[in-house]
Amino acid sequence: IDEDVKPFTPEKTKEIVMSLQQPAVFCNMVGDWPALRWNARYLSAVLDGKTIQFRLGLKTMDLVPQFETRCSYVKATLEEFLAWSCGQPSCLSGPFSCYEYSKYWAYADYKYIARIFEDKPEIFQDIRWSDFGFPGRNGKESTLWIGSEGANTPCHLDSYGCNLVLQVQGRKRWHLFPPGDTGFLYPTRIPYEESSIFSKVNVANPDLKRFPEFRNATAHVVTLSPGQVLLIPRHWWHYVESIDPITVSINSWIELDADHEARVEEAITRMVVCAIKSAENPSDGDLWLNPTEVEATSHEINLQYLNKAVSAYFECQKASMSEQARPSS
Repeated sequence: IDEDVKPFTPEKTKEIVMSLQQPAVFCNMVGDWPALRWNARYLSAVLDGKTIQFRLGLKTMDLVPQFETRCSYVKATLEEFLAWSCGQPSCLSGPFSCYEYSKYWAYADYKYIARIFEDKPEIFQDIRWSDFGFPGRNGKESTLWIGSEGANTPCHLDSYGCNLVLQVQGRKRWHLFPPGDTGFLYPTRIPYEESSIFSKVNVANPDLKRFPEFRNATAHVVTLSPGQVLLIPRHWWHYVESIDPITVSINSWIELDADHEARVEEAITRMVVCAIKSAENPSDGDLWLNPTEVEATSHEINLQYLNKAVSAYFECQKASMSEQARPSS
């Protein structure tokens, strides 16, 4: 095939993204994206000594997931991260000095590109989701993930949207489970994080005594390589692990109409979580609040949040009803 010709037009790609009920890997869609040069060395030069937060976890395989609440955190530059991951002796001091590379992995995950490159907005154009049928969507609406070998995200589903993930450097292995497997994955809201529902099962090393139903789940396993884009449809569970010394990926969540209903559910969950949290012993409550959720918000704010979610949901219903121009229940 001609390398310059993409297999699908933006319109066709959007149609596929919005209708597919199965995960899919897009190939030969991003060959001309400048973001393909965003390896860790390049980003280290661009960030020029700026520190970012890394989450550290143990490489040893436990029977329970390594939730974010059980990880350590360090602030470091990408240069320090690269030196550590190459086993350079300079790491005897510095942020990674307590963490032996052979025993730990590090993950700078969930970094909003708009935030870390706010002083370099021209870099947003390196990411062109317009090729997937989303004109105007670029790095500003995207998130960056940089990990070492073994870095992983516990199995979870995202309440909102579907997800497009571009692999830039190294490979990542994705274990995906369909929404219909939810009952076999022992879902939990602890640790709490808005829009993430976690599985109690470590899907890479399951405890089948504790979670016998997991035997009925069907994993779709895919290894994502540089230049490929993975589509994770709405409400598909995923566990992700880095299988090369250094991995870099970029993702963007695509909003869907069904998100309006999900926002109402999430607003209710948040109210319940905050109510329980304010009623329990404050000294040990943080174990079940993910670091992304910095503190329990007030009941007042939560009510406003719920109000907005319900209003938006009804607005969306009204709009779709007037399109159909016929009453529905």
